[in-house]
Amino acid sequence: MKKFGPATREAAWVKYSLLLLALGYLLLFLAVPLLAVFVEALRKGWLVYWEALQEPDAVSAMRLTLLAAGIAVPANVLFGLTASWAIAKFDFRGKSLLLTLIDLPFAVSPVVSGLIYVLLFGAQGWLGPWLMAHDIKLIFAVPGIVLATIFVTFPFVARELIPLMQAQGREEEEAAISLGASGWQTFWRVTLPNIKWGLLYGVILCNARAMGEFGAVSVVSGHIRGLTNTLPLHVEILYNEYNFVAAFSVASLLTLLALVTLLVKSLVEWHARRSGAPLPHGV
Repeated sequence: MKKFGPATREAAWVKYSLLLLALGYLLLFLAVPLLAVFVEALRKGWLVYWEALQEPDAVSAMRLTLLAAGIAVPANVLFGLTASWAIAKFDFRGKSLLLTLIDLPFAVSPVVSGLIYVLLFGAQGWLGPWLMAHDIKLIFAVPGIVLATIFVTFPFVARELIPLMQAQGREEEEAAISLGASGWQTFWRVTLPNIKWGLLYGVILCNARAMGEFGAVSVVSGHIRGLTNTLPLHVEILYNEYNFVAAFSVASLLTLLALVTLLVKSLVEWHARRSGAPLPHGV
């Protein structure tokens, strides 16, 4: 019988050409822009760089960014766990609709989602007069920024856990319940250990998006310096004022966040492979 070689066998020059093309693409569109951020940030020295980060408006933007992420990420973890548990472990009417709603922030532009909040909660919006009558301010205030951040980030945890839970099936949970475990005990001792790497992976992605979100937050923030500007919005204001060194200095924080996110993401994948656990969705 005639033997066939591997279908992927190619000449050496083809392999190296593809490798050089991929490396060149990464260098041009990833490495060079990242390097440019730090070069521009440090163009006038460390002292100017540090002063730009200590400026009161920059400190306020950092605090607001951490606050929005600190609220959005736990809220989305809670939602992602409950939604994933319901979709993967139970059959019910409306499951397809729930999946569609979870994917909605992926389909809607962040700017449009921010505009929706303005139309709902703004002074001229549907609920605006009622909110004003009760002295509740959502738009152009911190609560609106938090709501917009939650909206654009809530699919990340759920979308990592749903396929992971579906692949694991229901047998282990059913066995635990048949042996007398309660639903809470089953979750903590059976389900959660099986999904811990996928959960951590989703939290990392959710946090990175929360801190770097621009479009939706830009619409609902009002761009009030020192009050409603997150780090991405503060970078835009500094750049529009031609304060390039300060803009790149603040942008370097977001760049470091991206690099740390990639590092942690790689460590999670490595630990998951080493422990033999199911890898997160998309890995």
